[in-house]
Amino acid sequence: MEKQSPTTGPINGVHDFELEGHRLRLRSNGPDVRALLLDLVDGAHTSLKLYFYHFAMDDSGRQVLARLIRAARRGVAVSLIVDAFGSIETPRTFFAPLQRAGGSIGWFGSSWSTRYLIRNHQKIAIADGASVIIGGFNVADAYFGIPEDDCWRDLGFRLDGPETATIERWYNLLARWVQTPHQRLHTLRMLVRAWHDGRGTFRWLVGGPTYRLSPWARTVRADLERARQVDLVAAYFSPGRGMLGRIRRVARRGKARLILPSRSDNGATVAASRLLYGPMLRGNTEIYEYLPCKLHMKLLVIDDIVYIGSANFDMRSLFLNVELMLRIEDSGFAAHVRHHIDLLVADSERITRERHRARRTPLRLIRGWISYLLVGVLDYKITRRLNFPE
Repeated sequence: MEKQSPTTGPINGVHDFELEGHRLRLRSNGPDVRALLLDLVDGAHTSLKLYFYHFAMDDSGRQVLARLIRAARRGVAVSLIVDAFGSIETPRTFFAPLQRAGGSIGWFGSSWSTRYLIRNHQKIAIADGASVIIGGFNVADAYFGIPEDDCWRDLGFRLDGPETATIERWYNLLARWVQTPHQRLHTLRMLVRAWHDGRGTFRWLVGGPTYRLSPWARTVRADLERARQVDLVAAYFSPGRGMLGRIRRVARRGKARLILPSRSDNGATVAASRLLYGPMLRGNTEIYEYLPCKLHMKLLVIDDIVYIGSANFDMRSLFLNVELMLRIEDSGFAAHVRHHIDLLVADSERITRERHRARRTPLRLIRGWISYLLVGVLDYKITRRLNFPE
């Protein structure tokens, strides 16, 4: 394996890296994440391909859209796909200027049906088939702010190099599916099932509506089976019993650390996560709740393997949503990402068994069970019932 080397000073505790002919850039400060995206758009020469769950009609949305329009006018082929459910409050007329400039706009879940509840949760921006940005952030002011404004704390990750061609191939498959009149779920499921990305240092793993664990989740499960150290940062944490058991076993034979939100835009997701604290703490898992602002990050380090992308660690992301995770296996990069996680831990409250028992009142316990039933069981089961062959 080619030796990696940091190329710049630390940004939020993490260096930029050169790894096997690729440049890796990780940003978690809101303004820096927006700058990363705008720089990608402004630097494109031939093509821009973007896929977002939520694209807001606010200042950030207008800035990104204006840069896309400018790119289209200078001859860049611009393609934007937006999730119809995630961007339901953004009128389609908002994107009309991009179309007039020569760009194209597509909508995942564009027509109402029972399939409408299957969501594209990916966040992808590709320039010239050579550079890509992924992460958990959407195009909205809330993701590009600072903790003092109670923003969403998230990640933007840029990769420059040959592996971008692989994710562009996935984008093209989805773009063709979005353009079909009925967007058949069976066809989407077949795309997810047929996707394979080798066994190298970089692996693009996708998720989608499946009968069992999605492809990315199956890979995570295999990595957890033999792991000795796990660090997980998740906006929503409500996995099933099997995944919980694997994390607890890692904690018994090594170390497992969870960094979860102390608050969210949906209190039920936090309450559902807290319901799981008891068995995790009894299994020696370290749990921290992030305090400065709402946490929206999706980051996982298993031994020398880093997962970065759009997927939460909940039933929806494990089984239902269309998700994208990049798996990078490199000890040096994993160590530096763990340093970034250490900085998150420093801004978090550790939840001890005593702390957990002190706030585990009967009312909160009832709320936790109801919340887990809603977000961890019913939402998953109701939506999964829509996941039958056409």
